[in-house]
Amino acid sequence: MTQTERPLLVFFTSERSGPARRMESLLAHLARKERNRLRIARVDVDERPEFAEKFKIELVPTLVLVKDKRAVARLEGRASAPRIEKMLAPHLSADEQSLSAAPAPA
Repeated sequence: MTQTERPLLVFFTSERSGPARRMESLLAHLARKERNRLRIARVDVDERPEFAEKFKIELVPTLVLVKDKRAVARLEGRASAPRIEKMLAPHLSADEQSLSAAPAPA
């Protein structure tokens, strides 16, 4: 799977948003865990208002999953790891298993 074929999770955030700041470490962990199946981009809505407008962002934090150049899923507000993983599961390629999901060698 090439870099551009992997789905892109866009994290819309703001330095002024406490809930968004609290999600930073969660997204960093997810980026490491799913690095073979998912790309993650962070967009500060104050620095890039045109992106916020394009994706109709009304609440920060918001996560938007982009696949094949289309927004296919979104979560608005602070989200837990299980909630994010549930949103991502149907869109991530099963043949590119993350390293953490691989069975331990015998």
